[in-house]
Amino acid sequence: MEKNYQYFDRDTSWLSFNYRVLLEASDEQLPLYERINFIAIYSSNLEEFYKIRVAELKSTITKTQERELETEEKEKILEAVNQEVDRQLDKRVFIYEKKIIPALSAHHIVFYQSPAEIETFHRPFVRSFFIDEVFPFLQPVPLGNGVHSFLRDNRLYLAVRVYKKEEKSTPNIPREAHYFVIKLPHEKVARFIELPPKLGRCYVMFQEDLIRANLDVIFADYDVDCSYCLKISRDADVILEDTSSEGIVQQMKKKLKKRKIGAVCRFVYERQMPADFLAFLNLEQLRSLPCPSKASLTLQKPKPMRLNCLDAQDSIFNYVERKDLLLYYPYHSFEHFTHWLYETVHDPSVTEILITQYRAAENSAVINTLIAAAQNGKRVTVFVELKARFDEEHNLATAEQMQRAGIHIIYSIPKVKVHAKVALVLREGKPSLAYISTGNFNEATASLYADLGLFTANKEIVADLQRLFLFLRERGGEPHFTQLLVPPFNLIDEFTKRLTHEMELAQRGEKAYIILKMNALQDQAMIDLLYKASEAGVKIDLLVRGICCLITEQPYSKNIKVTRIVDTFLEHARVWYFHNGGDARVFLGSPDFMKRNLYRRIEAITPVLDPDCQQMIIDILKLQLQADRKACWLDAKQNNNFKNPSPQNSQRVQYSIYNYLQEK
Repeated sequence: MEKNYQYFDRDTSWLSFNYRVLLEASDEQLPLYERINFIAIYSSNLEEFYKIRVAELKSTITKTQERELETEEKEKILEAVNQEVDRQLDKRVFIYEKKIIPALSAHHIVFYQSPAEIETFHRPFVRSFFIDEVFPFLQPVPLGNGVHSFLRDNRLYLAVRVYKKEEKSTPNIPREAHYFVIKLPHEKVARFIELPPKLGRCYVMFQEDLIRANLDVIFADYDVDCSYCLKISRDADVILEDTSSEGIVQQMKKKLKKRKIGAVCRFVYERQMPADFLAFLNLEQLRSLPCPSKASLTLQKPKPMRLNCLDAQDSIFNYVERKDLLLYYPYHSFEHFTHWLYETVHDPSVTEILITQYRAAENSAVINTLIAAAQNGKRVTVFVELKARFDEEHNLATAEQMQRAGIHIIYSIPKVKVHAKVALVLREGKPSLAYISTGNFNEATASLYADLGLFTANKEIVADLQRLFLFLRERGGEPHFTQLLVPPFNLIDEFTKRLTHEMELAQRGEKAYIILKMNALQDQAMIDLLYKASEAGVKIDLLVRGICCLITEQPYSKNIKVTRIVDTFLEHARVWYFHNGGDARVFLGSPDFMKRNLYRRIEAITPVLDPDCQQMIIDILKLQLQADRKACWLDAKQNNNFKNPSPQNSQRVQYSIYNYLQEK
């Protein structure tokens, strides 16, 4: 009998996650500038969502007009998205105006919200600063009379309505309105202008409000009527033609040039703007708001620790030859990984280094060390994924930099994206080492994202990584893996096998339990497996940070609980745990349960075979499931229900994990 399983839409589910991010700005136990940072993160996330997902929805609606049912479905989703975003933006305005601005004032920081608020003692400074620092960069562009102004993506503009001074209105002939747009010069002048302090109070204002206060200088021959901020977002997705005879590098360069003129997918403006104009606060920039007292108003994050088991003079190679090594960033220092790469430069037994690059940091220590290794005579091969969204240009630049240094570059594979985070160092006469991670080889994000990385000398895993890199190099064949799970080859089959075993245990009355930690759960086939396991009696705990299309609290999901954790660090690790009749099996790697990860990407997930590493992961999962602060249950209406609504005496789980790791 066919099951009537239900699923959330992925886009409204993502909005539920982003709303959870916004709720952090309401937490008065957080330092004030940490709350402000969460508003910035929420706003930045929403901007990217419109540039990719909403742009795709609109494009699909345009292309499927002849398929009425499909068009109607997409239109309903788009309407639901816009309604939910409107609701969330109302909440954002409330938090910003009623919570953040008063809190700033309580800490002796006055944030002028309009020119009318500027105190008399600041007006001379505002005028002189504008004339000296801002006015030279402004170019008002008239609208109308055949003049068309091209609005750049994600740039803030000021729209102004003025009247010529010499014109007089009469009862029958009103004065003629003239309209101008001014692009705000954020590249030349800071978005937030710090004003001279007064009586122990600090003063700040937006650049656009400083310009508004001086519009009479710009439009000296006009009477200024009103002005409003606006901006647009353009479709930023880059789609490569797999059938093109043109090389992928040249294709990418051409597509990136067109990104700046993509179709408009969002128009945002101040609510007070009248219809005939047909400030939006660009709040993603709030993270750069000047802070006069960093010690008391910003979050003091835990300092990344070095592992006690590694002496400063010891070699990671020597340690991992004896025992697997597990790192958990940003609690552990990412310098352990870069130090390992540095060892490869000078180790005479190293013959080859192979690594994937998805997102690299600016001035990357990882890239620089790989270049040093190549210059020292090592064979270095880097698979560069050019299709990593918003990092395409940077990946092109770093690939060309590495190529000039003699590194062998393998570029993207048509029709698939390589998302695996793996590295392999081959040695002659000594054990080779494999590294499998849940996060990118990026020292910048390693200080912000919570990710696991495993070093191992296990021969089967090393051999599997050799097969994976051979597949990437030759772009063909059906590689056979003995330990690694790699979609589309063996991951789904192995996961199904292990979940089926838990179902069999449950049906025999034995304990059956799994924990899955991931960023996103969308694929309906995998959700169906979880629903069936729940119906069979398997207890399932899901730690899902972002999209979760699985619906809890249904007859077919009564044994499933979904926990969402949003805190200082972005939860980014992907982990599987199977109780397996008491003989636990643990896996870590790069894939989420999104359709793209399971069917259109090359991912890598590895079993964690070392008992100590395995236990460490289990302990961390337990801490996260026990968390009552910063942790929410997801209910059948996509609400974020805090486990402990009043957590004054509870500890944040990420800090509990840090304390746990310090004791290891």
